[in-house]
Amino acid sequence: MTFSKTFKTAALALMITLPAASAMAAGNNASLSQWGFGNALGGGQFGNFNDATVVQEGFFNQTISTQDGNDNTVVVGQAGLANNADVAQHGDCNLAGVAQIGAFNNAVASQDGDCNAVGIIQVGNGNSAESHQVGAGNVSVFIQN
Repeated sequence: MTFSKTFKTAALALMITLPAASAMAAGNNASLSQWGFGNALGGGQFGNFNDATVVQEGFFNQTISTQDGNDNTVVVGQAGLANNADVAQHGDCNLAGVAQIGAFNNAVASQDGDCNAVGIIQVGNGNSAESHQVGAGNVSVFIQN
């Protein structure tokens, strides 16, 4: 089995099992819009009142978003080709961004704590940004062109 088929199978399994897992949580919201071809999304929400919105448009973009806690928000974006976004939130009241417009951009954000904020905007091609926040009240902002 090729990597692409394996990944799609795993993503489908997540999509089938996530509704059962989120039945134990209250007020979680996940939105997804994918156009283009070969875009992939995986992740989960555990806790209450978490929001995740992903829009991917282009081709072969990939997003992984996990939220474990309460009142967390993640918004991704992505447009071009083969962009990768990985956002992990553990704790409460965390906020993440990520926009990426070109191709072959990579964004990683991990938040372990409460009330942290991160924003990553990458416009051109081949940009890479990582933010690892531990504790409370941390803020990171990246803008690359």
